[in-house]
Amino acid sequence: MHEAPGYHDQKQQVLARLRRIEGQVRGLQRLVEEEIYCIDVLTQVAATTKALQGVGLQLLQEHLGHCVAGAAAGGDTERTTELVQEATKAVERLLRA
Repeated sequence: MHEAPGYHDQKQQVLARLRRIEGQVRGLQRLVEEEIYCIDVLTQVAATTKALQGVGLQLLQEHLGHCVAGAAAGGDTERTTELVQEATKAVERLLRA
Protein backbone atom coordinates (compact mmCIF):
# COMPACT_ATOMS: atom_id res chain seq x y z
CA MET A 1 0.00 0.00 0.00
CA HIS A 2 1.32 3.46 -0.87
CA GLU A 3 1.51 6.54 1.31
CA ALA A 4 -1.25 9.15 1.02
CA PRO A 5 -0.36 11.99 -1.36
CA GLY A 6 0.80 15.32 0.01
CA TYR A 7 -2.51 16.96 -0.89
CA HIS A 8 -4.53 14.35 1.05
CA ASP A 9 -5.62 16.85 3.73
CA GLN A 10 -6.58 19.38 1.04
CA LYS A 11 -8.30 16.89 -1.28
CA GLN A 12 -11.78 18.44 -1.05
CA GLN A 13 -10.37 21.93 -1.68
CA VAL A 14 -8.44 20.70 -4.73
CA LEU A 15 -11.52 18.92 -6.06
CA ALA A 16 -13.64 22.05 -5.57
CA ARG A 17 -11.13 24.13 -7.51
CA LEU A 18 -11.03 21.56 -10.30
CA ARG A 19 -14.83 21.55 -10.49
CA ARG A 20 -14.82 25.34 -10.85
CA ILE A 21 -12.25 25.02 -13.63
CA GLU A 22 -14.42 22.38 -15.29
CA GLY A 23 -17.24 24.94 -15.24
CA GLN A 24 -14.93 27.53 -16.80
CA VAL A 25 -14.10 25.10 -19.62
CA ARG A 26 -17.79 24.45 -20.24
CA GLY A 27 -18.25 28.22 -20.33
CA LEU A 28 -15.52 28.46 -22.96
CA GLN A 29 -17.30 25.87 -25.08
CA ARG A 30 -20.49 27.90 -24.79
CA LEU A 31 -18.68 31.08 -25.84
CA VAL A 32 -17.35 29.38 -28.96
CA GLU A 33 -20.74 27.82 -29.76
CA GLU A 34 -22.30 31.30 -29.48
CA GLU A 35 -19.51 32.76 -31.65
CA ILE A 36 -18.46 35.31 -29.04
CA TYR A 37 -15.74 37.81 -30.00
CA CYS A 38 -12.27 36.20 -30.13
CA ILE A 39 -10.66 38.49 -27.56
CA ASP A 40 -13.40 37.74 -25.04
CA VAL A 41 -12.84 34.00 -25.50
CA LEU A 42 -9.07 34.46 -25.18
CA THR A 43 -9.57 36.39 -21.95
CA GLN A 44 -11.49 33.45 -20.53
CA VAL A 45 -8.85 30.99 -21.81
CA ALA A 46 -6.23 33.00 -19.90
CA ALA A 47 -8.35 32.94 -16.73
CA THR A 48 -8.83 29.17 -17.01
CA THR A 49 -5.13 28.62 -17.63
CA LYS A 50 -4.28 30.74 -14.58
CA ALA A 51 -6.71 28.70 -12.46
CA LEU A 52 -5.09 25.43 -13.58
CA GLN A 53 -1.64 26.82 -12.85
CA GLY A 54 -2.85 27.70 -9.37
CA VAL A 55 -3.90 24.11 -8.75
CA GLY A 56 -0.56 22.92 -10.09
CA LEU A 57 1.34 25.21 -7.75
CA GLN A 58 -0.76 24.10 -4.80
CA LEU A 59 -0.03 20.45 -5.59
CA LEU A 60 3.67 21.22 -5.98
CA GLN A 61 3.72 23.01 -2.63
CA GLU A 62 2.00 20.05 -0.97
CA HIS A 63 4.50 17.67 -2.59
CA LEU A 64 7.47 19.69 -1.36
CA GLY A 65 6.05 20.16 2.12
CA HIS A 66 4.93 16.59 2.59
CA CYS A 67 6.90 14.18 0.43
CA VAL A 68 10.24 15.94 0.04
CA ALA A 69 10.35 17.36 3.57
CA GLY A 70 9.27 14.00 4.98
CA ALA A 71 12.07 12.15 3.21
CA ALA A 72 14.59 14.78 4.32
CA ALA A 73 13.40 14.69 7.93
CA GLY A 74 13.65 10.92 7.87
CA GLY A 75 17.28 11.14 6.80
CA ASP A 76 16.66 9.34 3.49
CA THR A 77 19.13 11.28 1.36
CA GLU A 78 18.70 9.11 -1.73
CA ARG A 79 14.90 9.40 -1.65
CA THR A 80 15.10 13.14 -0.96
CA THR A 81 17.33 13.59 -4.01
CA GLU A 82 14.90 11.57 -6.16
CA LEU A 83 11.95 13.62 -4.96
CA VAL A 84 13.75 16.94 -5.54
CA GLN A 85 14.60 15.86 -9.08
CA GLU A 86 11.00 14.79 -9.62
CA ALA A 87 9.74 18.17 -8.32
CA THR A 88 12.21 20.02 -10.55
CA LYS A 89 10.87 18.20 -13.60
CA ALA A 90 7.32 19.05 -12.52
CA VAL A 91 8.28 22.74 -12.29
CA GLU A 92 9.81 22.55 -15.76
CA ARG A 93 6.53 21.12 -17.12
CA LEU A 94 4.52 23.84 -15.39
CA LEU A 95 6.74 26.56 -16.84
CA ARG A 96 6.44 25.17 -20.37
CA ALA A 97 2.65 24.99 -20.16
